[in-house]
Amino acid sequence: MKEDLSSRQDGPELIADDGDEFSFCSTCVFAAACLDSGYDKSRLRELHVLVEHTGPYRPGEHIFREGEEFNAVAGIRAGTVKTYVTDLAGREQVRGFFLPGEIIGLNAISRSRYPVNAVALDSVMLCRFSFPKIATLAARMPALQQQLFRLLSEDIGKAALFAGDFTAEERLAAFLVLLSRRFAARGLSPTRMRLAMGRGDIANYLRLATETVSRLLRRFQEKGLLRVENRDVELRDVPALEAIAKDVLR
Repeated sequence: MKEDLSSRQDGPELIADDGDEFSFCSTCVFAAACLDSGYDKSRLRELHVLVEHTGPYRPGEHIFREGEEFNAVAGIRAGTVKTYVTDLAGREQVRGFFLPGEIIGLNAISRSRYPVNAVALDSVMLCRFSFPKIATLAARMPALQQQLFRLLSEDIGKAALFAGDFTAEERLAAFLVLLSRRFAARGLSPTRMRLAMGRGDIANYLRLATETVSRLLRRFQEKGLLRVENRDVELRDVPALEAIAKDVLR
């Protein structure tokens, strides 16, 4: 059985990727900052800042669990990760979804423990970074430090995004628009998406009923805003969805 991310100490076996000895993976969130500062992968290795490629994690397999000791952040190379907590009544509360090119584990920095569970929704591959080592490196690399601050800011922004008193329609439209933008930022189609998360998970994350999400998707489809077939979504009128979601996205 695969070990959790938080328990790996010796470094797992490397897997094939689109980088090489000197080049970062195309989805690496730290690549630009490192290269701008003159550090390629071989230079990082000399500084003992190892990038460990791990996976694949199977659907339903945990990457780390709430309360485990924090010692690494991980960039997603492929797949989708869901984070969640379980409340005192035993109910799952979805906290977020993470796509290729995004980082999981940043919200564990303050307490040195993971505050959420992270689980693979499909086949997931990761790049694991020892946080103490990358934090030390950031102290001597302003570009990397700025990137870490930006990622932390984005993480905080995502957590607070749906905290307002928004309608169900506004919440779902904003969710779809933000997914579109995140797909586009990673070189993927912003209008044709296959969602790894089910409607129940989406509803949980948006604090809506699953039936409400299904009803709104049908309504959006009837209005010509999108087309839905199982988990395949085609956005046909992004400006209209942005108009619905304007108060959430402002």
